[in-house]
Amino acid sequence: MQITDRSKDLIKSGSEWISSISVENIAVAHPAIAEAACIACAHPKWRERPLLVVVKRSNADVTREEILAFYEGKVAKWWIPDDVAFIDELPHAATGKLHKLKLRERFRDHVLPSALEVADRPVADAGAQTVLPPN
Repeated sequence: MQITDRSKDLIKSGSEWISSISVENIAVAHPAIAEAACIACAHPKWRERPLLVVVKRSNADVTREEILAFYEGKVAKWWIPDDVAFIDELPHAATGKLHKLKLRERFRDHVLPSALEVADRPVADAGAQTVLPPN
């Protein structure tokens, strides 16, 4: 048995689970990233997809694309976050642990680029609808 994440921090993408801790560990291995958190964002096709929230090291210059490219070959392609959000400081609880509930609240309305791509595609069946699940 191997425990990889807290159940509330796992990301359910389609029928697969993504470990937020594994995604975060890869992010902090990047030389330009001081701290990272991975949270789920709503997605019209996959239900949830990972959003990586990062704090850059002082004087570091890194782009979203460079961070996402850093994941290639380290995890399955579908584990790679759909987007990266840069912030100055991650919220922490009194114990020093990441306060992901605050991050989820802050990014509750964040729209992933891949969600926009799904919304822009023509619908093959005129009666079909894309419905976001409740949070």
